Amino acid sequence: MAAVEIIEFEEFRGTHVRPHLQLVVNDPRLSPLRTGRSLVQRRAARARMMRRRRRTVVALALVAGLVVLAWPGHAFGGVTGAGLPTDLANSSVLASGMQYVVQPGDTVNSISKLMNPLEPSIARAALVHELGSSTVVAGEHVLVP
Repeated sequence: MAAVEIIEFEEFRGTHVRPHLQLVVNDPRLSPLRTGRSLVQRRAARARMMRRRRRTVVALALVAGLVVLAWPGHAFGGVTGAGLPTDLANSSVLASGMQYVVQPGDTVNSISKLMNPLEPSIARAALVHELGSSTVVAGEHVLVP
């Protein structure tokens, strides 16, 4: 390997505008340009770092997947207190946690059909448990279980 060194001579200063170029031969006594760890060591360290990053990304993806699967919600078959799936409860008239004012002519059975049109018996049992009675009075405020 060779390098080029620019050398200015005093005797050419007055007559020449451009500096003189001289070829410099590689000398083993000169210090190397790069110091520190060898290329093999740097490549091994980078490979270890990439393996750690891949393991970290896989671990984070697994944790995120477990969190999503463990999260209760209608996307994963959540059920309300009345036994109604949450997607149907959100689209029905009465949902869990709402207050219902009993109208004249309403019964526990009619209210349970509003709560859970698919399985009113489950909703009726939850409503009777909430009220402590199987009768309702017009004007009464009922918390939908």
